[in-house]
Amino acid sequence: MLETLLRRLVRTGSLAVRMPDGRTLMLGEDPDPPLRIAVRDHRTAARLAARPALALGEAYVDGGLVIERGELWDLLDLIGRNLPPRKAPGWMERLIGRLEQLNHRRASRRNVQHHYDLGLDLYRRFLDEDLQYSCAYFQHPDMTLEQAQQAKKRRLSAKLALRPGLRVLDIGCGWGGLAMSLAEQASVRVTGITLSPEQLATARARAEERGLSADVEFRLQDYRDVTGPYDRIVSVGMFEHVGRPNYHAFFGQVARLLADDGVAVIHSIGVNRPSGRTQPWIAKYIFPGGYIPALSEVLPAVEASGLWVTDVEILRLHYAETLKAWRERFSARRSEIARDYGERFCRIWEFYLALSELGFRHRGCMVFQIQLAKRADVLPLTRDYMADPVGAPRRTSARGQRQRT
Repeated sequence: MLETLLRRLVRTGSLAVRMPDGRTLMLGEDPDPPLRIAVRDHRTAARLAARPALALGEAYVDGGLVIERGELWDLLDLIGRNLPPRKAPGWMERLIGRLEQLNHRRASRRNVQHHYDLGLDLYRRFLDEDLQYSCAYFQHPDMTLEQAQQAKKRRLSAKLALRPGLRVLDIGCGWGGLAMSLAEQASVRVTGITLSPEQLATARARAEERGLSADVEFRLQDYRDVTGPYDRIVSVGMFEHVGRPNYHAFFGQVARLLADDGVAVIHSIGVNRPSGRTQPWIAKYIFPGGYIPALSEVLPAVEASGLWVTDVEILRLHYAETLKAWRERFSARRSEIARDYGERFCRIWEFYLALSELGFRHRGCMVFQIQLAKRADVLPLTRDYMADPVGAPRRTSARGQRQRT
């Protein structure tokens, strides 16, 4: 069964597979493929044949599949280039997906803490200096990760059309980097909310260190429990955790929290066609309860909330480049991470970062930024105001002090 599956799969590129019975299966035209793997036992072979989307990652993590020549990314890139287009989900898949994504308050807290409360030292080893754990914006191909993350924050700030003194809500604030940047550069007051106690403690400590405690407040709070109003709402990398059953509640809450002349920007991973369920290995080991939506699944909930969609931007390969940078940084410090977290943890995270990059390069994943407003006249009629600001930004704190950053 596995041999049949592999022969059907590999139409582009070459691969050598050492099977459990000792035979070597040669796939492709290269007599000496640069990529060689070994399937070590019949149980692993059977599981790969029956449920490849789940079993491949488990086999790599547990040692049932060994890469003898080449790298993990080489294998996943080969698979991604050969996979057929994703089929539309059936009714059963959609139903199971909805049940997996119910995400009531307790489940939401548990799911977020499963991934984000792993210790700050882990994330410092592969993220940029500001701990931005979301898609960067590569305006130029030679940008560093730090520069691209700064560009992402500037672009979000421009889309929010900020001015001094506005009240801003950051839903899913992470370690506080975006909230603090907005407060420093645009002289606004920001409330950031998270469900991760570790993120909350780090964000508060960073704000204190930067003298921003009067301008930025961080809370351990579910978005459903926030009261407004706010002049601006931003959410980056959080909507993927909401779940389809809660889209109407999410955008209804955004509409309730937003001032009459308010603006919101939602930045989320998306996919170019509905998938029904989260990739099974990712759902089991990395992001339980998560779901990457198509815009066709999101926009009906926006329309029902009464909000205007004032702008949509699609960032296609920006996250692929972000993940590549994270993957390379993780690899460079792998020995440290293995010492502190263990070899199996490293294998899980290596597979997670590489599989995610595959999604953006080969499986229709992208990032969308949706700008929303209650009224059609609250923003300029052209997009010129979204242009990246030139020169060093000036800071006017909410307390009225002005200085260069």
